Amino acid sequence: MSDETLRTMDLTRIGQGRYKAVNVRGGVLPIGSGDDPDFTPVELLLAALAGCTAIDVDLITGKRATAETFDLRVEGHKVRDDGGSHLVDLAVAVSIRFPDGEDGDRAREVLPRAVRQTGDRLCTVGRTLQLGTTIDYAIE
Repeated sequence: MSDETLRTMDLTRIGQGRYKAVNVRGGVLPIGSGDDPDFTPVELLLAALAGCTAIDVDLITGKRATAETFDLRVEGHKVRDDGGSHLVDLAVAVSIRFPDGEDGDRAREVLPRAVRQTGDRLCTVGRTLQLGTTIDYAIE
């Protein structure tokens, strides 16, 4: 693999059960264990799936019309079984309204294809979850 394909994220403990993730551009995201308003890792995974889907769908439909409302809901069930703790039955619900008129009609027409494309090939987060990958855990 090359540096061009590499993505990194650094995480630092900032308190009891609280951490901050910092991206290469300097963005900071607090992460918590669920005892405070910070997003938990599971919520961040769901947010990443929603965000990735939204960006793809918005890029495709937005070429035709700007949405009047643009909402997504992602859900899944956190279970613990023989496979350990994991999410099952992930679902993404897209609720987007476009303006009346020719541009809105074109956006509405392409919306189902845009949602299919994001799930089938475009959304890196969703595709990674669907395909699975190995994770190498190491102590440095």
